[in-house]
Amino acid sequence: MYQTLAILALFILVYSSIAGRIERSWISGSIVFTIFGLIIGPVGLNLLSFETDRETIKALAELTLALVLFTDAAGADIAVLRKTKALPIRLLLIGLPLTILLGFGVGMLLVEKLSVLGVALLATLLAPTDAALGKGVVTNEAVPDAVRQGLNVESGLNDGICVPILFVFLALATGKTGEESPWHLALVLVAEEIGIGLAVGLVLTAVAALLLKFAKGQDWLTHTWIQVPVVALALSCFAVAQWLGGSGFIAAFSGGMLFGILAKQARNEFLRAAEGTGDTLSLITWVIFGAAVVGQAVGHFNWQIWLYAVLSLTLIRMLPVFLVLTGMGVSTEGKLFMGWFGPRGLASIVFAVIVVNANVP
Repeated sequence: MYQTLAILALFILVYSSIAGRIERSWISGSIVFTIFGLIIGPVGLNLLSFETDRETIKALAELTLALVLFTDAAGADIAVLRKTKALPIRLLLIGLPLTILLGFGVGMLLVEKLSVLGVALLATLLAPTDAALGKGVVTNEAVPDAVRQGLNVESGLNDGICVPILFVFLALATGKTGEESPWHLALVLVAEEIGIGLAVGLVLTAVAALLLKFAKGQDWLTHTWIQVPVVALALSCFAVAQWLGGSGFIAAFSGGMLFGILAKQARNEFLRAAEGTGDTLSLITWVIFGAAVVGQAVGHFNWQIWLYAVLSLTLIRMLPVFLVLTGMGVSTEGKLFMGWFGPRGLASIVFAVIVVNANVP
């Protein structure tokens, strides 16, 4: 345990000192973390002294994603978002379904060993983008506001939208629909996941914002403890929603959006520590992912998997984005740019672990 702790702590120390340089390069921080995990994992130097199970990876990835979604949503510029809302709406309501359909079609041609529902699950879990991986874009003021906010909102909401879709396919694949029709099941899941998630995120955040506003007015928030509330609130939104049967990711994102509005004057002060915590958890998640998942998967790669991976990151994402942005006044360069910044990330890890744990035939 201490060897593992020492390796992770030292790596975090080194990376944090050069993070600014990495973020300005063409290398993604998540790629660095994953490769490091692969090197120190069982396939490489075998320095990790613990057996990481699926539940550990799932729990860590879920909490990390919830925190990242909350802080990204809270930091969104609502004034700019109101002017550019048509972009994320098109990307979410038209682009996302097209991405899943195109991923399904390509998967049926390339992935022979999966059933129809297995390919549908694969296309769904690879559809959501990752706000954390695109952070260098959505925080770079050289990128037009409309593009930045559009990508940020899309990344925050598309994983939540994919949750009920994933569970519908999962229920069908594992034969858990019972006597209910698939359409009835889909409507119930959508209502539960989105409805409960939204309600929990908005109610908890509204109460917390009032509490923090009162505490700040009474000067009860110390320099140390003011760094804690956002982390606790983000995890509370996620956990309560999941506990009640809703989507914790939708709760975290909707809560973050409301917090950014209600605590606009002091949000930077509240968010600073939470963003650092989210980045650190992301780093650890990707290292463990590289060691425990990628290392085991390397031996199963073939040309069909490589081709599908490349197409998923390019054509399957970029073509729907290009099509849905037609007539929006976005340049060809802008369309390609937004299509390219759709990397898979923590949401795909969480979805993949859920699917694996469900013992799909």
